[in-house]
Amino acid sequence: QVQLVESGGGSVQAGGSLRLTCSANGYIGSSLFMGWFRQAPGKEREGVAAIRVGTTTYAESAKGRFTISRDYANTILYLEMNSLKPDDTAIYYCAAGAGDTSALDKSTYEDWGQGTQVTVSS
Repeated sequence: QVQLVESGGGSVQAGGSLRLTCSANGYIGSSLFMGWFRQAPGKEREGVAAIRVGTTTYAESAKGRFTISRDYANTILYLEMNSLKPDDTAIYYCAAGAGDTSALDKSTYEDWGQGTQVTVSS
């Protein structure tokens, strides 16, 4: 099991930007999914963006504003978030997995980080 640690969360005003980072304590092959999920209070955890073998997938809410990328050599995952909105407020989780379902489906992932809080004020 790989341990994942997120960082980079914080509080910003609407329109601002944040860059989340996820570091793994072990090797994660490029053929595995790595993704970002988020969970707002009272809501289900939802997929935001995922990457596998260089192919990226984004939720509709993230398209055009968020960019996922991965440093394969160092097994670090990034999420660049721009034009943030109050609706983006949530705990953001990094995940890795070898499942064969959708890239943004929670069941695809086995390993999860503890999450980092993102708060966007209007």
